[in-house]
Amino acid sequence: MQGEGLRSQTGYRWRPGFYGGKPAVASPNHLARQSKVSEPNKVWVADITYIRTYEGWLYLAVVLDLFSCQVIGWSMKPRMFGDLAIDALLMAVWRRKPQQQVMIHSDQGRPIQ
Repeated sequence: MQGEGLRSQTGYRWRPGFYGGKPAVASPNHLARQSKVSEPNKVWVADITYIRTYEGWLYLAVVLDLFSCQVIGWSMKPRMFGDLAIDALLMAVWRRKPQQQVMIHSDQGRPIQ
């Protein structure tokens, strides 16, 4: 990176404010911190993060198989709408084609203060 004159973006932080909408309804935590899984396609975990780029923010949704910790689905978009997570989950289903019921665990997200 140094040879190419590249460096990371720094100096941004979360800004407090009201973003509207209804408060999230907490779902029960069926996983309960049990990270040991006996077979693939039994438990998947999902999360969304954002990356600051030169052109603006890029939102990334990822789905992991907890058995192998492999990325099995992902989606990137310039805006964080519901289809971001759905597209990542659909990719995971399309790639893995699970034959039994799969538990999907995701945090409910909150801004870091």
